[in-house]
Amino acid sequence: MKTTKIGIIGCGNISSIYFQAGSNFEILEIVAAADIVKERAQARADEFNIPKACTVDELLADPDIEIVVNLTIPKVHAEVALACLEAGKHVHGEKPLAVTREDGKKVIDLAKAKGLRVGSAPDTFMGGGIQTCRKIIEDGWIGEPIAATAFMTCHGHESWHPDPEFYYKAGGGPMFDMGPYYLTALVNLMGPVRRVTGFTRATFPERTITSQPKCGTKIKVDVPTHVAGMMDFENGAIGTIITSFDVWGAELPYIEIYGTEGSLSVPDPNGFGGPVKLMRPGSGWVDMPLSHIYADNSRGIGVADMAYALRSGRPHRASGDLAYHVLDIMQAFHDASNEGRAIDLQSTCAKPAPLPLGLRMGILDE
Repeated sequence: MKTTKIGIIGCGNISSIYFQAGSNFEILEIVAAADIVKERAQARADEFNIPKACTVDELLADPDIEIVVNLTIPKVHAEVALACLEAGKHVHGEKPLAVTREDGKKVIDLAKAKGLRVGSAPDTFMGGGIQTCRKIIEDGWIGEPIAATAFMTCHGHESWHPDPEFYYKAGGGPMFDMGPYYLTALVNLMGPVRRVTGFTRATFPERTITSQPKCGTKIKVDVPTHVAGMMDFENGAIGTIITSFDVWGAELPYIEIYGTEGSLSVPDPNGFGGPVKLMRPGSGWVDMPLSHIYADNSRGIGVADMAYALRSGRPHRASGDLAYHVLDIMQAFHDASNEGRAIDLQSTCAKPAPLPLGLRMGILDE
């Protein structure tokens, strides 16, 4: 199959695993790296033998590049995505799709008007762990899903991240930072959400960085840092989610799905593998073997899936509609808290297709 030429914009912390995807998936050919700091782009190009380190404008002007991977900071995700689409490129971005519904809708609408594709992280739901969970549910092992819980608790990123300020600004906070992993996994497993309510707070108005190189720098917190949400899924199931940067320690599952005939423990949606555990009446929790591959860090699988979809014409899984629905859910939690009411969602999406069984590593369409 013909390779798809890829350009990457944003050569910071997370970019290395995306550059590595060029050797993990045979359909991807990464040909250009761009960053507002040219030295960062050159460093990644040298590290991964990328032919060209360039400016963003030069990358967008390259007629051979079909898909642009947008790894910029959240507040410019939409701006960069719109520029990619205007340049006639398909675009796959880091999460979230945008920091507001309005910006997210602009991206989706422009892509549809131009006949282009939008994709977004996370693509971890395509990993072996959550794909196994999807198969267990669809094979009927827990009966009809009736409820779900999800928990992401920590005390923030200023103790380890080299540049953590953006986590506490618009587009940051625990829901917009980590919520996409959990909500995307839930929509993949349970389907779309029709209504939410939520409660939020910011416990600490200021944070002090203790990591290098900005140790001692104070951060003013502009976003909620503890978010509790309730979800009414279109299939009738009820979901609960808590994301927090205010918790020093907890003993909570990542995600659990509860059905009429059993319960399912879902692995960390920020990863690709297991463990997956199943409990049915009369037995304890049982470790389940993974039914699918891609259990190791496979970030970039969403880009590869878009590339295959471009060749075959099928829908890609980490789609713009899925990412916009997740954005809508996250924003609705905040709106519900601010307005003291439940929010009926205006968006929906199809559940992404499960990955086929028996794929060879590095191949998504046989």
